[in-house]
Amino acid sequence: MESTNKIRLFLVDDHNLFLNGLKSLLSQLPYYLIAGEAHNGLEFLEHYESAAPDVVLMDISMPKMDGIEASRRALEKTPDLKIITLSMYGDQEYYTKMVELGVRGFVLKDSELQEVDEAIRTVCEGGNYFSEQLLRGLVVARKGNSLEANKDDALSDRELEVLIEICQGLSNSEIADKLFISKRTVEKHRANILLKSGCKNTASLVVFAIRNHLVEI
Repeated sequence: MESTNKIRLFLVDDHNLFLNGLKSLLSQLPYYLIAGEAHNGLEFLEHYESAAPDVVLMDISMPKMDGIEASRRALEKTPDLKIITLSMYGDQEYYTKMVELGVRGFVLKDSELQEVDEAIRTVCEGGNYFSEQLLRGLVVARKGNSLEANKDDALSDRELEVLIEICQGLSNSEIADKLFISKRTVEKHRANILLKSGCKNTASLVVFAIRNHLVEI
């Protein structure tokens, strides 16, 4: 594949062993080009524009400048920049903040290459990606609907059930099977949830659910 047709990646992590390992694995896939790498947020900000990446893989905890601040500054300057957070289970407190900034997804650092590949391709195509393993570890259903809104905008019990499953990373078909309802009914519930919450995508729905204590981290 010609380099001009490859997906350009920028890797940001302060651990050389992990960074080099990730670079080696991704370089084995013919449709990726490692356009740049950095060991902290400051270094990333200095070089990402000239590297012109299609997708950035960003660590959270780094010296000099962490991934949160680096993402904030980069997205303020380049709103369309596609960033995937490289996460560990101990980083839960930062997830909501990163999504609010506009990060497109989260992948656990111990994920298989196949999942990292899927995340990059999904985000590159304009979607959002949340590691299913990560979401299942994060989301715990709460009883009741504590949405602080007009009663007309409150989620029904069934909509709440659907929202919880969405946050756990299930597809419409999987939700339909689990709740014993049709896929079309799930799609209708999803549309109502988006309308009531004012959300535009799955990523913002996760933030909405956490903010309103419908799920907990």
